[in-house]
Amino acid sequence: MSLPQAHIARQLQAIIPFTNDIDVRYVRYVLESRLREITKQANGVIPGISRDAALTFLLPVPPYNEQKRIIETMLYLSPMVERFGEQYDKLELLNKQITVQLKKSILQQAIQGHLVSQNPNDGCADDLLSQIDQEKRNLLKAGRLKKQDLSFSKIFKGDDNKYYETISGKSSEIELPYSFPESWAIVRLQHICSLLDGEKKVGDGICLDAKYLRGKSSGDHLQSGKFVHKGDNIILVDGENSGEVFTVPIDGYMGSTFKQLWISESLYVPYVLACLHFYKDELRNSKKGAAIPHLNKDIFRSLLIGLPPKEEQIRIVRRLDKINNNL
Repeated sequence: MSLPQAHIARQLQAIIPFTNDIDVRYVRYVLESRLREITKQANGVIPGISRDAALTFLLPVPPYNEQKRIIETMLYLSPMVERFGEQYDKLELLNKQITVQLKKSILQQAIQGHLVSQNPNDGCADDLLSQIDQEKRNLLKAGRLKKQDLSFSKIFKGDDNKYYETISGKSSEIELPYSFPESWAIVRLQHICSLLDGEKKVGDGICLDAKYLRGKSSGDHLQSGKFVHKGDNIILVDGENSGEVFTVPIDGYMGSTFKQLWISESLYVPYVLACLHFYKDELRNSKKGAAIPHLNKDIFRSLLIGLPPKEEQIRIVRRLDKINNNL
């Protein structure tokens, strides 16, 4: 079998049979069928397979005419296999997208009050607002919050069934993105959350960066930084995934792309985190900056959140967990 002349790149190796009784196309099909096994033998800084290693591969060699029949069969089946692979990949992507959209739809039902029933014995959500205000005043005196973290916004439904927001004594009509039950309070996210720098501290500690929190790094150690405790929540404010929230697994120093996320203890924190997760795409798509995108803090603070009584918050999260565990 005559072969065309060609120059190949240094990272390639030519396969040339020593005898005309072996069809190079047959060799190719055999090697492709064992590709996963072969690639495991790659080594080096830039993984590659040496010539000596390649020459040790064992290949079954049938008679030449049988090689021809195998090649003809593969040429006949290959287009069908490729079409099947393409359709399978599309199906996998569709299933993934459906699951993601289904979870978001369920989450939307949850934060609109449609996932569990309201119970009059749970009390009024407005009571939570006064508790939150008092909590923030105490934290302001303790130096943990700044004066700008206090919220003076109040959202209410008027006699005309429209919603209004009062800021510094002035009221204006607002549009709600969703409808909420009458027993719920409606607040801006800044009323129940704040972005903090963390406690300045000196001493050896793990650096809680995104790679470490995602389990992709064993973590670097710092001798000083902005300290947070196990169980605290921190939020990415720089980078493509700005708005993503992590619960701290161990005491350590926040990475430079994070802020500590304060959430009022008067609320059931997993419910607030569920609301933030629902708005994750909106926060990610509204980033500022070109070279290094940043969390749009104005949009973050202004997000409208439906706030049920605390007992209902707990029921909502439990229901969400049960549904998601079955998806």
